[in-house]
Amino acid sequence: MVTLFDTLAHHSLGNGDSIIAKAFRPGSPPRQGDRALLAATPADLSQVAGHLAILALNQDTFEAAKQSRIATVLISEKLSHVEEGDILRIFRNTGSTRILIKKKHRQNPFLLTERCNNYCVMCSQPPRDIDDSYLVEEALRTISLLDQDTPEIGFTGGEPTLLGDGLIQLFNRAKNMVPNASVHCLSNGRLFKDAEFTRKVAEAGHPDLMFGVPLYADNAADHDYVVQAEGAFNETVKGLLNLRRFGIRIEIRCVLHSATVDRLPELARYIAKNLIFVDHIAFMGLEAMGFGKSNFTTLWVDPNKYAAKLEEAISILRNAGCMTKVYNLPLCVLGTESRACAVRSISDWKNEYLPACDTCSAKSSCCGFFASTKHHYETLVRPIN
Repeated sequence: MVTLFDTLAHHSLGNGDSIIAKAFRPGSPPRQGDRALLAATPADLSQVAGHLAILALNQDTFEAAKQSRIATVLISEKLSHVEEGDILRIFRNTGSTRILIKKKHRQNPFLLTERCNNYCVMCSQPPRDIDDSYLVEEALRTISLLDQDTPEIGFTGGEPTLLGDGLIQLFNRAKNMVPNASVHCLSNGRLFKDAEFTRKVAEAGHPDLMFGVPLYADNAADHDYVVQAEGAFNETVKGLLNLRRFGIRIEIRCVLHSATVDRLPELARYIAKNLIFVDHIAFMGLEAMGFGKSNFTTLWVDPNKYAAKLEEAISILRNAGCMTKVYNLPLCVLGTESRACAVRSISDWKNEYLPACDTCSAKSSCCGFFASTKHHYETLVRPIN
């Protein structure tokens, strides 16, 4: 009998060392694409149809499944939360498993590359100059297994536009396989200075595509310092204009830290005057990961110290008719204008609250804190009653 890996060789990644599979439980309706049975008892193995991977939930089931010569992985306690509908990458040589999509999570971003042409001082995913082209194939295969009711797909990096036609291929796959899912792609926007590339992205024809593009200042010197790339401001602005030219939706993002907060009102006026066409603007709290962690003492500013400037910036933008949002900051450190724009934005797996939040009547609508930064707010939290 051949194994799952032999029969699905054409789906393998890299050197044929792994497959992408969607987990299901015994008795579940058949699902399209590769499937991995979540088996809790040896009796569950009777549900296997064809050559499927077995995700054994205990040692007894693992031993029984091995007798079938079907690819079998014993789920460790660290992966005991694997559930039906989750999508995993199963490695042949090591027997290890990595969760790519957690169905019940609100957000499951696809990391498309670790390469980037910026070197932002607060980057939570510091760039690496490596060959990670396998990530595109992984994302293509995973998108094909997503449930039809998937509401949103997120693409991030690194800088996804460095993939060129590979990124356009991903937009096409998303449009064809999960046509009702919106696609939000994070990009520094610099490569959209190339009108022909921007045209290709538009011609992919995804019906609900938006790019989240950072703009950290109203001038080149300050923006280029934050991204550590000379000429980046001019390229980003040209990119934003080209995205608008070809009808692609835009979100402008600005992370709030010591190099950006002093000129927030000036940035708001610049956007209101020159980039009024963007769909919305997001001001974002700092995350202490990657360079954000190593540079934290330099970058961190008590939100109370820039609250007035953030209020002024939001007022300018709202008066200009620009939809404005605040991400990653708890409600209790925000002013009235900012609080009205605040969004529960922190990914489930790194979202935490402080004990003082338990008495807050607004906790259910508050984003709380990044796990990496919550202790910096311990003296700032003021429960809302």
